[in-house]
Amino acid sequence: MTHDVTDHDSWNYSPHKTPKAPNIKLGDIHGVLPFDGVRNPGARSATSHKVWFPYQTPANDWKPKVAICESAAEAAVALDALITPNVHDVSFQPLTVHYQLDGKRRQYTHDLLITFNNGYRRLLFVRNDASLGKPKTQREIRAIEEMTPRNAANDLKVVNALDFPRQKRENLFRMHAFLQDPDPEADDLVIATARSLSELWQMKDLFPHVDLPQKRIFRACYRLVARRQMLADLNNVFLETSRVEVAP
Repeated sequence: MTHDVTDHDSWNYSPHKTPKAPNIKLGDIHGVLPFDGVRNPGARSATSHKVWFPYQTPANDWKPKVAICESAAEAAVALDALITPNVHDVSFQPLTVHYQLDGKRRQYTHDLLITFNNGYRRLLFVRNDASLGKPKTQREIRAIEEMTPRNAANDLKVVNALDFPRQKRENLFRMHAFLQDPDPEADDLVIATARSLSELWQMKDLFPHVDLPQKRIFRACYRLVARRQMLADLNNVFLETSRVEVAP
């Protein structure tokens, strides 16, 4: 009796299941402090945008350190904290808690821990809008909060990823990058000019009045908005034609 062998791809149209790839691990980087979270969120994913970036805080004496975020929204929330003047430190994946949900034992690693200059500590729970609208997620948040040690932080804040659309994320990435390349002369000239102008509507209105290359003025505007000295709508891409004003 003969046996006909049919090629796998001619009858099974589903993708071939491959072993799960391990999390990406960075080696030592000269002059950069390593990632120190309790969990490495850098798994390969076809749906979630993993983000690695270096950051600096007063807590680390401004030495660059590796950050790893599980999503672009989480990275944007972290960058928003990092450019906030009264933030002393940002910790990624700082601690894991065990909790019960619907009769099952689970574990959760907090996304971010923000430490302010006055010592106040805040845990951040970042999740997309669809998930936050589910009753199960609300029960999960309450269970996590209940099982988080009281000495871990002063409070826990839920952050909706919907508050960080793509345009705002891109603005925050650039702000953080430009703050790592300080230019005090340009910043001082731009903010002084902005305060002296009787009419200021768009960023480009500053260009004829500041005796600097347009590139330096552009970057200075980003840094000034990041430091809350100027105001702009960050939910739209921040460009030369964007509306700007001096902070009160």
